[in-house]
Amino acid sequence: MGVVMKVRIPTCHDKPGTTQIVQLTQQANTHISVILPTVHEVDLFRCFCPVFLHSQMLWELVLLGEPLVVMAPSPSESSETVLALINCISPLKYVSDFRPYFTIHDSEFKEYTTRTQAPPSVILGVTNPFFAKTLQHWPHIIRIGDLKPAGEIPKQVKVKKLKNLKTLDSKPGVYTSYKPYLNRDEEIIKQLQKGVQQKRPSEAQSVILRRYFLELTQSFIIPLERYVASLMPLQKSISPWKSPPQLRQFLPEEFMKTLEKTGPQLTSRIKGDWIGLYRHFLKSPNFDGWFKTRRKEMTQKLEALHLEALCEEDLLLWTQKHTEVETVDLVLKLKNKLLQADREHLPVKPETMEKLRTHIDAIIFALPEDLQGILLKTGMT
Repeated sequence: MGVVMKVRIPTCHDKPGTTQIVQLTQQANTHISVILPTVHEVDLFRCFCPVFLHSQMLWELVLLGEPLVVMAPSPSESSETVLALINCISPLKYVSDFRPYFTIHDSEFKEYTTRTQAPPSVILGVTNPFFAKTLQHWPHIIRIGDLKPAGEIPKQVKVKKLKNLKTLDSKPGVYTSYKPYLNRDEEIIKQLQKGVQQKRPSEAQSVILRRYFLELTQSFIIPLERYVASLMPLQKSISPWKSPPQLRQFLPEEFMKTLEKTGPQLTSRIKGDWIGLYRHFLKSPNFDGWFKTRRKEMTQKLEALHLEALCEEDLLLWTQKHTEVETVDLVLKLKNKLLQADREHLPVKPETMEKLRTHIDAIIFALPEDLQGILLKTGMT
């Protein structure tokens, strides 16, 4: 229809929670009508508006990877609300499955509606009234009415027990028997209510809500980041002639002890059972996904430090004191290191890589000619 959009789709190498802004270059993009900074951002406040009194409880449910159903009047409202939910724990990545618009034709329909097993860790957005009956056994259900235009605020609903969700025309609300670990933050509710009374634009309300969720998630995740950083071996324990040292094991009880002095109370005003929330989180898919990413980053950092340690050694001098077989073995190992650094995008400076290539060439050219030919060809592909 004549509208040209420019977007940047996130890639697998992007860090979760960071937004790569689409750059506008005047010359080439004069015909572009709309620039979307990210494909993830939805109008957060508009989506949470019907249930914003419970937004902190919903943050907990998403953080813990609890099975959640959003029942909405239309596909766009169900999709937006599901995306707003997975967005609310940013910069933490929601690693479980989510279906912004789930229908009875989906291949998992049988698996998700069966009562013989507990619902999986997934957030579903549905519109078909049939689901009110078939998903009744799910532990947490958000039922939203029509999303109101900006400025209007729907009647706020209480949390209801699941047994009240009997009929297709059940009233909007949050149906769950979940008891939040944290006390409700009345400050943010007052701030948003005041914004509604003063007819503050929805975008501004979204910025307030997004900042609130971000600070809440960061207060929660910083103690974990601090503890995981302490699992890294000391740099002086890295020897060029041994394999890189292993990370220390994550011990839940050891982590819990750190919370007394360096817990979320340092950055958050919210009181409650933070320890209980952490215990539950450590068993969730989101913790699993987060820790795997961190462990991979730290292992790569150790590999990079090991490479740097090797570069600082006088490798040519080493070869003069060792046999030809040991020298060939070293060359093959160093070539493997280079390939690994390239393949796994290790955080190594280009000059370190260059230095290592120079070392390898110097060692090869100090060997007999027949070996030189073989080693120069090895690892080129």
